[in-house]
Amino acid sequence: MKILLLGQHGQVSQELQRALRGTGELTVLGRDQLDLAQPELIRQQVQRLRPELIINAAAHTAVDQAESEPELAFAINATAPGILAEVAAEMGAPLIHYSTDYVFDGSQVEPYRESDSTNPLSVYGRSKRAGEQAIQAVGGMHLILRTSWVYSQHGKNFLLTMQRLLQERENLSVVDDQIGAPTWASTIAQATAQLIEQWRRGQDGPWGVYHLTAQGETSWCGFAGAIAAYLRSQGKNVATLQPIPSSAYPTPAQRPLNSRLDCSRLQQDWQVQLPDWQAALEQCLRS
Repeated sequence: MKILLLGQHGQVSQELQRALRGTGELTVLGRDQLDLAQPELIRQQVQRLRPELIINAAAHTAVDQAESEPELAFAINATAPGILAEVAAEMGAPLIHYSTDYVFDGSQVEPYRESDSTNPLSVYGRSKRAGEQAIQAVGGMHLILRTSWVYSQHGKNFLLTMQRLLQERENLSVVDDQIGAPTWASTIAQATAQLIEQWRRGQDGPWGVYHLTAQGETSWCGFAGAIAAYLRSQGKNVATLQPIPSSAYPTPAQRPLNSRLDCSRLQQDWQVQLPDWQAALEQCLRS
């Protein structure tokens, strides 16, 4: 099977490259090979490769930076996925695309289900929601997988930042009123590999939008606390954590306070079991 993976150096893409090894003929295109901000090149490149499956792990993920460059964010996060969906449908190939908890405004008390109304607060969130809508408008075989708080041992993410700051400072203030599920990029990649395998076996569930995060919940401060506990277990001296509200740490882009996603539909329809966030974090740190 010929698989086209868009995105090369991102956290999810790097884990997908490991998880899909041996699954088929994998072609990986990064920004140097295909700039998703240039829509005229997307159709041409994908038609030339004629993949049997397209995975879009590329995105404009600089949440705060997107506030000052909305056109670029929408080109990559909204226009490009729509074009990919069109080409995939023309070739009869499924499209797997990753989205985000930021399509919600976080005002709901309960975890968000796929059927709940979206109301993104930021340019990033609006661009990702527009990408979802562009794919849905085309139809065809597609999976839109919404995830949250992605981290790994490479790239730029909260885990690596905290590992550094906790060992550099005596005191560290971290937001404590945003709640979600830290999700290891490997968890996303392994779940994606399972979805692909079930599709290949003809055991696929309904196509559409699904939530895919680790299980359980915590705050950013709670996430930092778990990282600090691991560092202490390794004999490291770490900073004292000070929980603060979001209002004490203003950012250009507003974040949802409730980023919890209900992932039960993915389990029911595709039998995907997702790990607890603490167990996944420990596995990541020890890997």
